[in-house]
Amino acid sequence: MIAIPAIDIREAACVQLVGGSYDAEQVRLDDPPGVAHRWDYAGFRRVHIVDLDAATGRGSNAETIRQVLRATSMEAQVGGGVRDEERIEALLRDGAQRIVLGTKAVESPNWLGDMAEAFPGTLIVAADVRDRHVLTRGWARISDRYILDLIEELNALPLAGVMVTAVHKEGLMEGTDLPLMEDVVEESEHPVCASGGIGTIGDLRALQDRGVASVVIGMALYTGALEPAVVAEEFAE
Repeated sequence: MIAIPAIDIREAACVQLVGGSYDAEQVRLDDPPGVAHRWDYAGFRRVHIVDLDAATGRGSNAETIRQVLRATSMEAQVGGGVRDEERIEALLRDGAQRIVLGTKAVESPNWLGDMAEAFPGTLIVAADVRDRHVLTRGWARISDRYILDLIEELNALPLAGVMVTAVHKEGLMEGTDLPLMEDVVEESEHPVCASGGIGTIGDLRALQDRGVASVVIGMALYTGALEPAVVAEEFAE
């Protein structure tokens, strides 16, 4: 299993939110490229970058993301408000290796199928989950779709993976939703990336034991609850 630090960008700053709420910002750093360099130096091999403003229709941090991609040698997966083929192509040109699709992928399965065929092995479908329901529009809309039903539908597509975030655990560092992640791994034919609630090395090992392929870590790295170099060394592949 590989550990992946998160760089969530809001108003050109690197931030961390608690519980999926934009009103609960706990961390704000004004130099996202510098943050990327820090994680690179610690030994991480991959980084997860999200444009929070684009995800919620508040704006765009495209230039900041370009700066982050230029600042690091880590492989990058980038998402947040990616809703058309042109944006996918632009991110790949800017240096991203994988593109993370959220709302548009969940709400427009025909479009997702077309994009998966156009970019095989490149796209990660991200599902934000609360009470087993998939959330869209930057956590603002609760859909009537259950996560395991969505995972089953995605199995037929040539994706790079699926990412599941336990939004109710996000930023709390009290442990992730292990039953959820275990069920997703069992249902999915794609590599599963888990996110939300990581606070200890034990949380990471528990996810590894359940077959999770990668884990995105945010708050625990930014607050020092986890030592970056230690995490990067143990969870490197």
